[in-house]
Amino acid sequence: MNAITTPRTARSVCPHDCPSTCALDVELIDQRTIGRVRGAKDDPYTAGVICEKVARYAERIHHPNRLTHPLRRVGKKGSGEFQQISWDEAFDEIVARWLEIERTDGPEAIWPYFYAGTMGHVHRDGIERLRHARGYSLQYDTICTGTAWPGFIAGTGVLAGPNPESMADSDCVVIWGTNAVATQVNVMTHAIRARKERGAKIVAIDIYRNGTMEQADMALVVRPGTDGALAVAVMHILLRDGLADRAYMADYTDFSPEFEAHLQSRTPEWAAAITGLAVTEIEAFARLVGTTPKTYFRLGYGFTRQRNGSTSMHAALSVAAMTGSWQHHGGGAFHSNSGSWKLDKSIITGAEMGPGGRELDMCEIGKVLTGDSTALKGGGPVKALFIQNTNPVNVSPEQGLTRAGFARDDLFTVVHEQFMTDTAKLADIVLPATMFLEHNDYYRRGGHTRLLYGPKLVDAPGECRSNFEVVNELLRRLGTDHASMHLTDREMVAETFRRSGFGELDEIERTGFIDGAWPDEKARFADGFAWPDKRYRFEPDWDAVARLKGYNWVCDPSEMPRFADHWDVTERVDAETPFRLATSPSRSFLNSSFAETAGSQKRQPEPTVFVHPDDAAELCIADGDPVTLGNRRGEVALKAVFFAGMQRGVLIAEGIHPNSAHRNGVGINTLIGSDPVRPFGGAAFHDTSVWVRKG
Repeated sequence: MNAITTPRTARSVCPHDCPSTCALDVELIDQRTIGRVRGAKDDPYTAGVICEKVARYAERIHHPNRLTHPLRRVGKKGSGEFQQISWDEAFDEIVARWLEIERTDGPEAIWPYFYAGTMGHVHRDGIERLRHARGYSLQYDTICTGTAWPGFIAGTGVLAGPNPESMADSDCVVIWGTNAVATQVNVMTHAIRARKERGAKIVAIDIYRNGTMEQADMALVVRPGTDGALAVAVMHILLRDGLADRAYMADYTDFSPEFEAHLQSRTPEWAAAITGLAVTEIEAFARLVGTTPKTYFRLGYGFTRQRNGSTSMHAALSVAAMTGSWQHHGGGAFHSNSGSWKLDKSIITGAEMGPGGRELDMCEIGKVLTGDSTALKGGGPVKALFIQNTNPVNVSPEQGLTRAGFARDDLFTVVHEQFMTDTAKLADIVLPATMFLEHNDYYRRGGHTRLLYGPKLVDAPGECRSNFEVVNELLRRLGTDHASMHLTDREMVAETFRRSGFGELDEIERTGFIDGAWPDEKARFADGFAWPDKRYRFEPDWDAVARLKGYNWVCDPSEMPRFADHWDVTERVDAETPFRLATSPSRSFLNSSFAETAGSQKRQPEPTVFVHPDDAAELCIADGDPVTLGNRRGEVALKAVFFAGMQRGVLIAEGIHPNSAHRNGVGINTLIGSDPVRPFGGAAFHDTSVWVRKG
């Protein structure tokens, strides 16, 4: 890089796990130092607005606790006792151990494990080359999208929808199951623009009065796991009151007399008893969307993190099909654009190098590491982990099993990370990783239409190396050769763009993005939906969804509801565990990232749980009291905060704090089950029953 003589502003893109994937303007102070980070005003979706976490990024990239040198554990696992070693020493030990495990236990005993520590494809997905080159165990990615995506595809046949910028042209925006203020602030940018310019109504549907609900014109607070009941009751009303677009359904959907008969019993009174809403609230919402053709349904991930998440997504999506809102610019329904891109990532993933080994479910890492034969697919134990930019000891479900697995003396764990996370503390070798401004990559927007390029802007501190560099060096020392290993990360981006038909990187870099937006009519399925018969499916074919996406069934297909419906399969509350707990996202943290920064700690300095004051009174709990939550999976210590903006019997614990932030050293996901969610797996992070007591 050329030396920076005076501060300047350069274009980049946020690498974190957020559908907005914001375009950024970064102030460069010198070759190693950044200043302010702002949202790019000339990007039509970012529109100059970014979350407070990324706006403070200088605090994170220049944090004094960043890992900067390779480390080897010298104390017992979890002791935090490490010594600095060289990169050569680290690589020598890793390769020697892996080759020995390959020889004695077979390559499937080694499991590379990653997820959304970076959303850049080169530095995230390049780890797949280890599996394909060596036959290491594959990873079944379920932790985020495993419940939401199948539910959307079940209706439309593809994961795509109307351009989210068109929310600004809507007359009603329904923000369903996502706290956009905290998790994708740009949704609010365009929804509020519609309200200011068009008088549009904003509806928020969630399980507690969060920041998004505070900005809504209509706020519906439902019980966790009951969104499907609300959706089918709305459809009942639309049919009852003549507000359903029967002509649209006849031309574009599989609407049938059987489905109409099915909805006859899904009355607002029936739904009120399930959701906790008043009948008048359900009726008012149905009338609003039924009389507002240009309604845009922005469907989030939050309400799908239940054991009925896929069917709830499909039911909510079906409301737009019944109103025919897809016919209008500014209408329709959207969850993600991830199915609209045609990318050739073969050189990144190295799929042609080999088939890889067995496929292990990332949500079941605790079961995998503690020897569950079903989770291990009937194979032998995992003897080595290579963890890339993710923190399963803090974020995976059923933490008790995960921690026990990582504590095994016969498990060799390597962690490539930016900070000493809970997972890194249990590693044998810790490697220092770069951050997004310290390497080259590209990023695809799930929540929008652009693919953006993010160049290297500053040098990394100490001896940090990128994911791409580390995987390349491991492959070399393991005796593998592949075309990807002879390219730089920038050249990998360029080659991927060429293979995908996007053109030359030098030209793309001048604009910083590729716009993959479908024409408006195509995005609204004006020529029909993506199923062979071009009809939206109120009666989903889940087996067709499995074939289309390569999903693995975790239940008998006959268990699935025939039509869009409320599916009553959430974890039961009972006399022993009478409360429903949801671990909702925090405005301060992004999963476990940003927990190390002073700004995040100032906003949310300790783990808390929202408790309804009436529930607290019955339990003799005062506002601010220490409390313990528990179930058969374990116990977690937090501080009670009174909050009346949710229904009784519900508890909300925002954010994933480090395990050590809890009084008993145990993180919130200890309480979450790792049983695969039907039909295709995933974790029910917002679906668990617990007891609560003072102290």
